[in-house]
Amino acid sequence: MKKPVVAIVGRPNVGKSTLFNAIAGADIAIVKDTPGVTRDRIYADCTWLDRAFTLIDTGGIEPDSQDLILSRMREQAQTAIDTADVILFLVDVRQGLQDQDGKVADMLRRSQKPVILVVNKVDAYQKMLPDVYEFYSLGIGDPVPVSAAGRTGIGDLLDEVVSHFPAGAGEEEEDDRPRVAIIGKPNVGKSSIINFLLGEERLIVSNIAGTTRDAVDAVIRRNGKEYVLIDTAGLRRKSKIKEELERYSIIRTVMAVERCDVAVLVIDAEEGVTEQDAKIAGIAHERGKGILIAVNKWDAVEKDEKTVREYTNKIRTTLAYMPYAQILFISAKTGQRMPKLFDHIDAIIENRNLRVATGVLNEILTEAVAMQQPPSDRGRRLKIFYMTQVSVGPPTFVVFVNDKELMHYSYTRYLENKLREAFGFAGTPLRFVIRERKEKG
Repeated sequence: MKKPVVAIVGRPNVGKSTLFNAIAGADIAIVKDTPGVTRDRIYADCTWLDRAFTLIDTGGIEPDSQDLILSRMREQAQTAIDTADVILFLVDVRQGLQDQDGKVADMLRRSQKPVILVVNKVDAYQKMLPDVYEFYSLGIGDPVPVSAAGRTGIGDLLDEVVSHFPAGAGEEEEDDRPRVAIIGKPNVGKSSIINFLLGEERLIVSNIAGTTRDAVDAVIRRNGKEYVLIDTAGLRRKSKIKEELERYSIIRTVMAVERCDVAVLVIDAEEGVTEQDAKIAGIAHERGKGILIAVNKWDAVEKDEKTVREYTNKIRTTLAYMPYAQILFISAKTGQRMPKLFDHIDAIIENRNLRVATGVLNEILTEAVAMQQPPSDRGRRLKIFYMTQVSVGPPTFVVFVNDKELMHYSYTRYLENKLREAFGFAGTPLRFVIRERKEKG
């Protein structure tokens, strides 16, 4: 299942982040009136007319700039272009047509992707219309006037955007093979893991073009079962700025995670778990994917009897929002515990698709409520009527209560823990939907 991707590109300071926020409906991107402030792509899941898509905000493009940061942002925008199904080329009516706009237009024309020319900062439509016409000379098509700051023209723009989505985009693929994305920061050993697995299994059934220019899906067979490995390790460009390189990998991760059932988060044992790892893991967690944490290069760590426990505690602390994720200490170099990867993946997929009968669920619910009384507020106590499972992948439960406002996050977490005690659900997040139901009588 692949959601269409929409990328906003253009020179610095034309209002890309403001347009991103207007479409996303929230102030997600950093907005500051300084060219080059948005140095990495920021993404958001959006919907328009029941069509879901992923929106990418990019750094600005300076075609001739030798400045390191600006050239890095140009590379980021190129990756967004390569990844996108639809490109929004943003220009500034106040600055007028610039030489760089023509160079960017040439870059976009070469992409062979649908490009929508968006003229921003059109705050007075009738007055500024002649200035909008100037951009016809770019040869990209009819300009769409908007005011991102004033939130005008956004609906017309989105109508145009969704008209370019590929037929069937976002629909479920008729492919029940488990899809496994190998995710993590650059240089943690993702490629080594995939190469080991492909060499170990000695059978590449086929290569399928991935969603980005240099990522390829590999289909392998193990114990008579096929798996699709989604490689996010395609980022192999050298960079003097490590921080930029880390940010640069986020969009590739988002696209891979969208398509996977299980994400294997690779952590460098020598470096230890970092905030960047937490950010990458969060992408899979938010999307309800199964997660396995693979601590790679374990052979390079000096160990004593406390090492595993201390390392596990550090991971649990940094990734505190996903205590359900299992941890496996591996070495792609020596092959240590590598065969166990698929055992864990199989178990996670089974847990993601586990269904619990409503009767059994409510027995656990009754016992949980008896052990810990639901919260109350100003004399009104939460009543939980019943719970039922409505879907899998991840397991999703609807809980019917008398008042949603009384259902504190902490009590939802308590019920989740009770379900995990009873059924495990290792490696998969659980989703809870709280609904109100009127009390009878």
